[in-house]
Amino acid sequence: MIITYTHPDGTVEQTSTNDLSAIESAAVEEVMGGTAWRVIEDRLRGQDPTAMRAVLWAVRKRDDAGLKFSSVDVPGWRRRLTCRIEREEIDEVLDNIVAEALAKSEDAAIDAMLPHFRKLAHNKDDITAALDALGKGHLVTAPEDSAG
Repeated sequence: MIITYTHPDGTVEQTSTNDLSAIESAAVEEVMGGTAWRVIEDRLRGQDPTAMRAVLWAVRKRDDAGLKFSSVDVPGWRRRLTCRIEREEIDEVLDNIVAEALAKSEDAAIDAMLPHFRKLAHNKDDITAALDALGKGHLVTAPEDSAG
């Protein structure tokens, strides 16, 4: 997932959870009260400010080893802080849907997830690429696109 923080001066700080080391991920779990990483990922998808702040803290500690979690703040977080999914996460969800769905409802299950993907995808082209890779490129057109 990509966490993006746009500072009040307009500079953008961006990091991917894929770039965290195992030690950094464990530190995030620890500052979040021993929360398991899979739960943290769910909270990130839900735009949880504490989870996003914890990831930023872990990355910032690379340059400032003494940085305390309590001192990392994200003013205006509702407007300036986001978490978006990346291509591999889109692929994972689509693979799971296809593997679990019945043949006749497969397209409906994928179609039901597309609005969620469109909202959360860091790169909207990843949705098209993932659907094409599954042989489901015909599902790319958004309902609002076809309305004319």
